[in-house]
Amino acid sequence: MGYFPNWRPASGATVLPDEKLPAAAAVPMAFQHLLAMSGSTILAPIIMGFDPNVAVFFSGIGTLLFFILTGGRVPSYLGSSFAFIAVVLAVLSAPGATIGHALGGIVICGLIYALIGLVVMAVGSAWVEKLMPPVVTGTIGMAIGLNLAPVAISQLGKGGEASAGHMTIALLTVLAMGMVSCYGSQALRRVSVLMAMIFGYVLVLVFGGRVAGVDAIDFTKVAEAAWFGLPNFTSPVFEWSHITMIAPVAIVLVAENLGHIKALGSITGKNMDGYIGRGFLGDGLATMIAGSGGGTGVTTYAENIGVMAMTKVYSTLIFPIAAVIAIILGLSPKFGAILQTIPAPVLAGLAVSVFGLIASAMARIWVDNKVDFSDPRNLFTAGVALILGAGDFTVTFGGFALGGIGTSTFAALVTYQLLGLSRKA
Repeated sequence: MGYFPNWRPASGATVLPDEKLPAAAAVPMAFQHLLAMSGSTILAPIIMGFDPNVAVFFSGIGTLLFFILTGGRVPSYLGSSFAFIAVVLAVLSAPGATIGHALGGIVICGLIYALIGLVVMAVGSAWVEKLMPPVVTGTIGMAIGLNLAPVAISQLGKGGEASAGHMTIALLTVLAMGMVSCYGSQALRRVSVLMAMIFGYVLVLVFGGRVAGVDAIDFTKVAEAAWFGLPNFTSPVFEWSHITMIAPVAIVLVAENLGHIKALGSITGKNMDGYIGRGFLGDGLATMIAGSGGGTGVTTYAENIGVMAMTKVYSTLIFPIAAVIAIILGLSPKFGAILQTIPAPVLAGLAVSVFGLIASAMARIWVDNKVDFSDPRNLFTAGVALILGAGDFTVTFGGFALGGIGTSTFAALVTYQLLGLSRKA
């Protein structure tokens, strides 16, 4: 068996990972995956203050790298990870901190993640699954959503100066996302973030400048921007106090990617456990590369897994096509300028929706895996970690600072294992 599959033409309604579609069908499918990832991949960098165009560019680079390192056998798209938002905003709130300082933390986080991937490639993934059972992974993910709640509320209230118009459009954007998620077709549900963004954008186009507190969209920079040009790359700055706040996110990314690869194995009917280590390595290196140039940390996307589950098209060849298109878009300053026009009330509504969904979706991990909360070990692990995450409990000594996401992550990992040891004793 070669390093890459010998892709054969698809012969049935279900297209397996080692099968290929004709170009006329593959390109539209690649665009569908771009749409699925676009809402979240664009939203995360904007909230963090990063250039979304750069994030889109590096999502394409990262997806190509992941495709190569996994031997073209794991169908995945890599987009901006929401796990970085809280820690990046915490870094940027420090005196004198810049985007570069956050990027330094992202690069080191990717390095740790990649090293974990090398260990898994050498000894297998059983230790990861034992260290992070569903109660732990669900708790860590929920803590991220709860930790981000103050960010969403601040945007909704516009720092305490929100007008009725701002909040109305924000809440209508929330409602739009909820309506699409509940009543839209399967295809629309997969792009609910994008649909809500478009809905809110249209509201501002109609009412901006006509309703108090809702500014009209300024397209001056869009008109001035070139069609093609290099993205606005930014170099990382490595400072220990900032690195320690962001590096623990590597544990979150491990848990996230592990779940996604398991899910892919389930829906494709092909056991992909042998590629878990390579997946971690690819995702980690992609995060390092993104952080080295001004992009957000990346992760495999559940949105794209959803598209595959809906269409029954799992061909891995779809993803390099989508990646190349993303890179081309990232090389268009005009595309980036359009992204920068997304209005503040729309971003506020999306933040409320998406951050809430991060928390509630993680509870599904507990439900799907039948986590027993009558077991004090599970109950105590989740309870302690959630309080630390929601309260953004930060540990600081010397030049070391561990923010709420980090303390919550380590609390979940350590508490669960310690309580297990006491039982054995």
